[in-house]
Amino acid sequence: MLKNTMCIVLLSFSFFGCSPSLYNTQADEKLSVAKAQKDIKKGMSSAEVVEVMGSPNVISTDAEGREVWVYDKISTQQAYQNSSGGLSIIIAGISGDSGSSVKNSRTLTIVVKFDSQNKVRDVSYRTSSF
Repeated sequence: MLKNTMCIVLLSFSFFGCSPSLYNTQADEKLSVAKAQKDIKKGMSSAEVVEVMGSPNVISTDAEGREVWVYDKISTQQAYQNSSGGLSIIIAGISGDSGSSVKNSRTLTIVVKFDSQNKVRDVSYRTSSF
């Protein structure tokens, strides 16, 4: 019974390993200040914005009922220096070595405001590092 269960578990891991990731790396690569500055122009339709930037994180309306789209991206990098002086980047997992680590986080928020005809009227962005 245990042998059959282990076979089923290993077989299911092999299927998950071959399946496409649930994380959309293409959308993540689309979101940048340079992309917003270069590709989003006043007068673009909402469909054109989605084509360039992907789906927004938040859709709301302003006081006049016009749509406002918000794109948020948060990235974190962590570097670990072990006691022997080597430097490594930790992507996932836990290490048992002693040493020190530095963690940097960055945020990017892009706000796209539309007019009453659902055409882009303004684009703004904010970045922060901590």
